[in-house]
Amino acid sequence: MSTEDLVAIGEKPARAASARGSNNSADGRKQRWRQHKIDRREELVDGTLAAIRVRGSGAGMDEIATEIGVSKTVLYRYFADRNDLVQATMERFIETTMLPRVYGAISVDADEYALVRAAMTEYVGTVADDPEVYRFIMTNGTGDTSSLAGFERLFAEVVATVLIDRGGSHNIRTDGAMLWSYVIVGGIQLATHWWTTTDAAMPRESVIDYLTMITWSAIEGIARTGGEPERFNAVTHKLPKGPTEPF
Repeated sequence: MSTEDLVAIGEKPARAASARGSNNSADGRKQRWRQHKIDRREELVDGTLAAIRVRGSGAGMDEIATEIGVSKTVLYRYFADRNDLVQATMERFIETTMLPRVYGAISVDADEYALVRAAMTEYVGTVADDPEVYRFIMTNGTGDTSSLAGFERLFAEVVATVLIDRGGSHNIRTDGAMLWSYVIVGGIQLATHWWTTTDAAMPRESVIDYLTMITWSAIEGIARTGGEPERFNAVTHKLPKGPTEPF
């Protein structure tokens, strides 16, 4: 075997190791770029939230970019289009603002009525405290409502868990808890959306009062029948007359 052959044999492992090193370096660069892109997107989404609070829900990409202090080209480098930015903004708002406030209200150790009122107060408050952001993510339809649907599902599951827990301790059948929770969550969401998109003519406290009234009345009605449709259907239902004297 010639010296050249020996050199060639020795070079093969070296070339392989060098190739592996290059691949590892390339993989590392890709990973760092992916993480950089994720971090930068979050920064730009936070900047978008701040821009909407200043410029309003009708702000376009140029206004958002100007407020953040970047060019529109930079936005499009990290977001496929406006819909992508709106979707990312919705996810961020739900994750950092809406979920913590609503879940915090439902998770407190309080009586049933207090829980209902706390949930109404926090949901309405979240929207009322950030009306422009709410309008931006709700009226700039992206066609992808998965984040909002995911929030509603999680919210409904938490409400159902509370209904099952509290209902069980009050001898109430809770077979319909999941259905009831979707009625409650859907009603709250639609009513609050109507309110915030009609220039919020009704005072915030009135919205909370009315939502609490209808939600608590529904829960109280379920409790009176033990959560049993058979018991509910077995009696005649008539709408009672309201009080004749002013309160």
